[in-house]
Order: sequence, then C-alpha cells, then structure tokens
Amino acid sequence: MTSSYLFTGGRVLDAEAGVLRDGLDVLVTDDTIAAVGAGLSVPPQTTEIALGGRTVMPGLIDCHVHVVAETLDLWSNMTAPASLSALRSARVMNEALLRGFTTLRDLGGADHGLVRAVAEGIISGPRLVICGKGLTTTGGHADLRNRSDDRPGLFSDRLGSMGLIVDGVDNVRAACRTMIKEGAAFIKVMANGGVSSPNDPIHSIQYSRDEIAAMVEEADNAGLYVAAHVYTDKSIRRCVELGVHSLEHCNLIEPESARLAAQKGASPCLLWWPTMLWHLRVKCWAWVPPNLPR
Repeated sequence: MTSSYLFTGGRVLDAEAGVLRDGLDVLVTDDTIAAVGAGLSVPPQTTEIALGGRTVMPGLIDCHVHVVAETLDLWSNMTAPASLSALRSARVMNEALLRGFTTLRDLGGADHGLVRAVAEGIISGPRLVICGKGLTTTGGHADLRNRSDDRPGLFSDRLGSMGLIVDGVDNVRAACRTMIKEGAAFIKVMANGGVSSPNDPIHSIQYSRDEIAAMVEEADNAGLYVAAHVYTDKSIRRCVELGVHSLEHCNLIEPESARLAAQKGASPCLLWWPTMLWHLRVKCWAWVPPNLPR
C-alpha cells in the first residue's frame, strides 16, 4: 500500500543555489521525494507533518567510513565475535542516520550482510556501499601484526577486520574477483603507508605497479573502479597513472599531481586543501563516484 507524507512549514535547502527557501512543501511517496513546491496536489490520505520552521535538506553522503571500526583499537575490532561486530556496526550506522547521513561508502570491512540488513529493514541505517576488505601487502597498511607475529592471515574472515593480505598479481586478481562476487561496488587498495599500522612508514608505496594494474583491470572488467589509500605525492601520482579513480586522503599531494588527477578523471576524497582548491577549483571531500549505486 502506498503511503504519502507532506512536510509543511519548513525551510527547504536548495543545495545547488546554497540558500534556504521558505514557502515550499515536500511530498514524499513511499521512499521517493515526489514533489517540492508551493500548493502541491497530494494523494488522498496523505499524512501532513508540520515542521514549524525546521530545515529540510537532502540526505548527507559520507564517502569514507569504516562501520566495523567501532573503536580505535583495530586489533580488538578484528578479534571480536562476528555477532558482536555486526551489532556494533548496526549502532554506528544508526547513529550516522540520526546525524542526517542517508548513504555511507565503506572503505574496508563491511560485508553484504550489512547491506542486506539495511535493505530488509533489520537495521535502521543509511544505504551502505561496500568494497569488502581493503587489499594490503604483507606488512602493509592493513596488516596490523607486529614484527614478531608470524601468524598467517589477518582474521580476514571476521567482520571486524578491515583488510585482506594478498601478494602477487594472480592472487590479487583472485581476491578482486572474490570481493566483487561477494557484493563489492568497488575495490579498495592500501597503496601507501599509514599511521594506524605498525610496520609501514608513510613513505612506503607497497604494491607493485603490476599488482595495482591488475586490480584496476579486474574492477574495470566488472564495470567498477578502484579506490586507493594514499598520502604521499609519489603514491598518488603512481595510482593516477595506473588508472585508480578514487584517491583517499591525499594529504601530501602536489599541485602538478592534482592537475594530472583532474585530467585523468581521478578524484581526491577526504581532503580540503586550499592549495589544491586554488589550482583546480574543485571541492574534493564530498566527491561521489559517477557509478555509485543509488
């Protein structure tokens, strides 16, 4: 049965113009915004909700989250039982929804079960766009083992794990195909060092060109794209040259590499850097890939 709601007496954010508009009503039918305007014609039995001057705006999109990282103790997240990780993730997602986010792009950890839980109404949370696990080299950014820890793997079968250790071109291809089969909307690669892992300094670039090129090809074969964890200019430029489309972090990007990224259609995410904005006139932190599922 179709249900309709008419929101009246609010201030509607015109996101394109960047202004709040008064005197407009919003008609929502089922899960779709059917109309915005004054004096709307509405279906019978429409429920009217008076906003009393509150603001109505489009749902926010967070382009880089890890819903399974409920705490900053990443090892604790990995070793938690899957049932506990799922419940924690549900809480993270619900809190995001209550803050106004209606879509989350997860950059490593979340699985298709969480996607389905939202779609089936089991979890009250935003739409979830996933990559599965972030691919990392042995000793790379998502490998949290210390130097004396020689246990194989990274608890990658656990929901709370954000990464999958995979080395070599053939293994990389197999991992990409597995992620895509399990519902990934894009592939995530750890292509640079980080601060939350024990063995990889910021300057390390980790995967070989052939391995990253294989990820790009496998993603492209499925009509998807690759997102890369990158900080240094060397790593950023390398990924752009290899066809990576989404550049995460980019804190140390130089203007020349920024221009190359723009020319190649690659977009930095999670960055608000005045120098880059001055050169490119782009707002990067809220970028949404063109083929992001709606």
